[in-house]
Amino acid sequence: MAAEPTRLRHGRVVPQVEGALRDMLREGRWGPGERLPNEVMLAAELGVGRSSVREAVRLLARDGLLDVRHGSGTFAAPTAPEQAAPEQAGTAGEPDLPQLLRRARLLEVYEVRRALEVEAARLAARRTRPEDVARLAADLKRRQESAGAGPAAFVDADLEFHRTVVELSGNAVLLGLFTSVLPVLREALVEMVTYETRLPDLSHAHAELLDALARGDAAAAVAATAAHLASVMALVEEEVR
Repeated sequence: MAAEPTRLRHGRVVPQVEGALRDMLREGRWGPGERLPNEVMLAAELGVGRSSVREAVRLLARDGLLDVRHGSGTFAAPTAPEQAAPEQAGTAGEPDLPQLLRRARLLEVYEVRRALEVEAARLAARRTRPEDVARLAADLKRRQESAGAGPAAFVDADLEFHRTVVELSGNAVLLGLFTSVLPVLREALVEMVTYETRLPDLSHAHAELLDALARGDAAAAVAATAAHLASVMALVEEEVR
């Protein structure tokens, strides 16, 4: 007899969906190698949107519990890795080891991001034209409008704004480096926006950067970029410690 699905409570949806699916796998709802219902069916059963199911499946696949085969479906892993029991995962309020590793990796990503974007902001302040300011303003507006559209949509809009700044630096090497780390950065940011409850509102820092670029003030552009990245890095460093 199939196990009853975990009831979702008010709060962040994706972690709850991930936990519900993890419980179903542990309880044998689907045996090793068995195909799971599709996203529509899982979303209907759990009472959530398809995007939440998709993100939870991605996280479980990353942990080796699910096998996503494009064009075929999602399957329980043939041999599921050991899952820590709740009492082994850390005391209440403390992150478990996988969470710590993810945050340590995020910190490394942000160190690279800071190195690239601070210099890009300095150069862009010298080279930004009035028509570029209008483009940045449009990017920033899309970022603000996507705040309630889900983690992936928000991160995509945010990164588009920052990519435009790097592009306006006029340095092809910087742009190439930023583009090369973009997939890793996007994945890390989506995870952070999904799980982190203490993220600061950085709208003002983005507005300050846009204003500095419009005025051609390199020092202000660097300061706005550094402050924006430092606030997130401080949060991640605190949680890693």
